[in-house]
Amino acid sequence: MSDKLNKLTQSLSQHLPEPKEDILPTTTTTDNKDVQDDYEYSRDKYRELIDNSTEALHGMMALASESEHPRAYEVLSGMVKNIADVTDKLMDLQKKKEDLEVKKNGPADSKVTNNNVFVGSTTDLQRMLLKGDTIEHKE
Repeated sequence: MSDKLNKLTQSLSQHLPEPKEDILPTTTTTDNKDVQDDYEYSRDKYRELIDNSTEALHGMMALASESEHPRAYEVLSGMVKNIADVTDKLMDLQKKKEDLEVKKNGPADSKVTNNNVFVGSTTDLQRMLLKGDTIEHKE
């Protein structure tokens, strides 16, 4: 049985074309540095906006309570909503950065794989089986 398998393997390997190299786009460190710099800049600006808005909010609260004018309370509620929106944007920025890192590095918990599909030619499959390689997950 193993003689037949060896002969078949030798016969198949003689007719296999040379493997093609995968050409993948490379990311440079400057791209990563730019993303990190932009993230830090945006984060600092959002925090600065939140801090300045909070100071203005305290002043507006004092003005609204002193004047007891309905328009002052309306402006105050708008300021509270704006501060909440900027705070949400700060959290969205964090989420987007994490998504970029997961996309770049791959998911940390990628141990479970369902519904595997081999995408390639029969030549690639034969070559993989001959080498005893495992199928790698590609996205």
